Parts: sequence; C-alpha cells; structure tokens
Amino acid sequence: MTTVSRTRSNREVRRADHTTIRYSASGPAGGPALVLVHGWGCSRGDFDAVTDHLPGDHRVLAVDLAEHGDSRSTRDVFTMAEFARDVAAVLEAEAVESAVVAGHSLGGAVAVEVGRLLPDTITHIVALDALHYLSLFPALSEGEAAALERLFRDDFAGAVRGLVEGGSPEGTDPALKDAYFEKMVAVRQPGGLRAIEGLVRWDMDAALNGTRQPVTVFAIRDLVAREAIDRYGDRLDIVLVDLGSHHFPVESPKETAKLLAGVRG
Repeated sequence: MTTVSRTRSNREVRRADHTTIRYSASGPAGGPALVLVHGWGCSRGDFDAVTDHLPGDHRVLAVDLAEHGDSRSTRDVFTMAEFARDVAAVLEAEAVESAVVAGHSLGGAVAVEVGRLLPDTITHIVALDALHYLSLFPALSEGEAAALERLFRDDFAGAVRGLVEGGSPEGTDPALKDAYFEKMVAVRQPGGLRAIEGLVRWDMDAALNGTRQPVTVFAIRDLVAREAIDRYGDRLDIVLVDLGSHHFPVESPKETAKLLAGVRG
C-alpha cells in the first residue's frame, strides 16, 4: 500500500452551546466513510500517518472528542454515549449515510456506542487495542469503579503512568513511553478525569447487547488475556497483531492502514 499525499480539510461542528467538535476530512466527498476516533488523552493527529497510507479513494473523517485535541466543551457529561454524540454530530454535518467507525483505546468504547446510536449508518465497528481489557470489562462493581476513580483523583500523574506501562509490552522503547505519558497527562481538565470516570462506568456487555454490527478487535498479542478471548470470542472478532504497544496506530501506521483498509462495511 503506497503513501498518498492527502489534503486534509479542518472543520468543526457545534453541539448546542456547550461543545464544539473539530475534525479532519480527506478523500472524496460522498460515499461510505471511515471514521477514526482517538483514545483517551490523545487526538485525531494520531491518525495522520495512518490516513496517508490508506487508499486515495477512501473518505476519512478523524474526530477530536470533546476536550481532546482541538475540540472544546463546557458540558458536565463525559460518558461514552455522550462522546458518541460528538461523532454522530460530525456524521450528520458531513451527510454520511454509511460508515465504518474505528476507535483506539477509549475510542473503541465510543465506536461501539456510535454503532448503537446509528444502527442504520454504521456498518462495522473496529476497536484498535480496545474492548479486551478485563480490568475494565465487564462492568465493574460500584466499589471497583470508585477505587479506580480514586486512583486518578489522588495521583493523576501516577495513574497515567500506570496506564502507559500497562499498555507497553516488554521491550517497548522507554522514550516512546515517556512521550505517551507526557501527551496523556496533559489532557484538558476536568474533562480528562471525567472521561476516565465515564469509561470506568461504561457497561460494555450491555452496549454490545444493543449493537448489531460486526465488531473487529485488532489487539496487541502480548496484551490480550486468554480469558478475554474465551469470554468475548463469540461476540468480538479478536485478531492478534504484533505491531508495537497499545499505541500501535502511531508506531505502525502503514500496517494499521492495511488492517483498516481490509475491513468490509
């Protein structure tokens, strides 16, 4: 797959008075779209190199979720369902009638909710190293959720460092881990903390029960527990890949583009 010189158009859509969502559009207008949703503490820029490796005839929309990247919001709600409404606002603004939605990390949960919200528009859901972490899914008990939230409230930097380390297989370049940490720990507040709380409180099993599209998970082999495959293998098509760390779309954009290009709507 050859690299394409893409022209990105930076656009925005307003959701009422509380939220402005900014996104990038590239490729031919009209027709099916590939919608890219970044992970927590990240931004749509993580997909720039991926997009450049996609075939030129792909219509691509890369979205900054509220209080991430260039998007801004004064709202109080940062649930996965509310993030899905951010994405839905972009699809409405772009008059998208058919799309594959792909999300990295927290973006994978958002992608599921987008599919749930727009069953007649979304044809396939893709999770990039998401949905298989048994420390979050299935739904946590009230005590477990409160304990995780307390970790982030009491020592935010330490909790973010733990996220980075947990998503880094043995041998990951320390400089890469430091770069991910510095980016994620700088997430805008209070939205960043509330987004973590929204993810901790998300009930993936209930969401999947309300979602009819096929769901493909591209997961880093060393980060997947056998128990996750056993539990979710009948609902998620879990494909193991060896492309780096949890942030593999950044580290292996060409290979990630190939995976995405192979997904059928």
